[in-house]
Amino acid sequence: MQEREVLIIGGGAAGFFTAINLAEANPDLKITILERGKEVLTKVRISGGGRCNVTHAEFIPKELSKNYPRGEKELLGPFHQFMTGDTIAWFDERGIELKTEEDGRMFPITDSSETIIDCFLAETERLNIEIKTGHSVQDIQQNNDRWLVKTSKRDFTADQLVMATGSNPKIWKLLEKLGHQIVQPVPSLFTFNIQDHRIKDLAGISTFAHIKILDEKLESDGPLLITHWGLSGPGILKLSAWGARILEARNYHFKIQVNWLDYTTAEEILEKIKRLKHKFAKQQLTTHAQFNLPKRLWLSLLKAAKFPEDQKWAELSNKQIHKLAQELTQCQLTVNGKSTFKEEFVTAGGVDLKEINFKTFESKLHPKLYLAGEILNIDAITGGFNFQNAWTGGFLAAQAIAKSVVNEN
Repeated sequence: MQEREVLIIGGGAAGFFTAINLAEANPDLKITILERGKEVLTKVRISGGGRCNVTHAEFIPKELSKNYPRGEKELLGPFHQFMTGDTIAWFDERGIELKTEEDGRMFPITDSSETIIDCFLAETERLNIEIKTGHSVQDIQQNNDRWLVKTSKRDFTADQLVMATGSNPKIWKLLEKLGHQIVQPVPSLFTFNIQDHRIKDLAGISTFAHIKILDEKLESDGPLLITHWGLSGPGILKLSAWGARILEARNYHFKIQVNWLDYTTAEEILEKIKRLKHKFAKQQLTTHAQFNLPKRLWLSLLKAAKFPEDQKWAELSNKQIHKLAQELTQCQLTVNGKSTFKEEFVTAGGVDLKEINFKTFESKLHPKLYLAGEILNIDAITGGFNFQNAWTGGFLAAQAIAKSVVNEN
C-alpha cells in the first residue's frame, strides 16, 4: 500500500495540468500521476496533426463558452477565472510562444506537439511529481475519509483524488459504482459519408458554405472540404458536434442541404444569374466559374443541372435559371454513415454536469474527488476548445485542492 496526499488518475492534458499547477501552489504535497498506458500525453502528441492545437483565439468568456455543445452554461463561470489569455501566459512563462492561425486555432510556433510534451515533463521533474505508467485502475473506494485506488500493479491511498481519464468507459463504470450518473457517450466531431455524382472526383476542393440537416433544427456554416468519402471541414465538424445525439439516433442516415454560396438565397441568385445572362451572352457557362466557386465544383453543378457543355448564357431558359439557382443554394445530399475525423476522436458523454461544482471541479457527491477534462459530459467543436476545457478544469481543481489542504492544516 502506497500513501499519497494527491493521486491523479490519467496522464493526459488535464491530469498533467492539474498536477503542475497544484505542485506550484503547494510544493510540499506528494503528488502522483497514474497512467494505464506505457506512455503519457499520447493524445497531446497526435492532436492537431502532431502540432497540438493548444487553445483558440477567443478572449471573451461568453463567446468562448458558445463553442461547447455540452458544457456551454457550466463553463462560463470557470472561463472568467482561467481561459485563453491565461493559457497563453502560462505557456509563455515557460518559454513557449503560441501563434494564431487564420481560423483562430493556436499552436506552438515550433508546430510540434513535442514542445508541449517536453514542457510538461520538464515541469513534473522540476516539481518532483511522480509519474507511474502501466497502472490500470481496477477499483476505487472511499475508506475512512481517504481514497483507496487499486491498480493492476499495486494499491494506493490518497487524501485527494483527481480523475482526468478522458472518455474511458471502464472509469465511468467505477464512478457509477460511487453513485455518479454517466451520460452515455456518442461520437462527436465526425465527417459525413456521401456518395453523390455532384461531388465525385472533387476531393481536395474547399469552399465556404452553409449546411443544414433537413427535418432538424441543425445548421452551421464554415469552410467545407470535399473528400474521397464525402464532406469534412469545420462547417461539417461543427454540425456533427451540435447534432451528436440526434444524428446517432438516426444511425447517421439523413439528408443535408448545402448552400454553396453561404447565406445567399435562391431569389438573390436568380437575379444575379439573369444579369450574367446578359453580361456574358455569347460565352459558354463552362468558360469561367462564377460566384467565386472553384472551377471543378462549378462545372460539376452545371452538369448536375443537366446543361449541355456548349450551353451559352444567352440561351438559358427560365427553367434552367431556376434549376441552376437551386443547385447552387439548395443542393440536397444524402449522408450514409460517418467517419472519424483524423485521430481526434471526441465523444459527447461522461459524468453528468449537475453533479459537479464548477467553482472547484469537485464532485458534489464525494468531497475530495475532483474531475477535469473529457471525463465530464463536455465536448467542443474543435480540439483547441477541448484542450482549453482541460486547462481550465485542471487549473481550478489544483487551486481548490491547494486551498483545502491549507485549511485542513
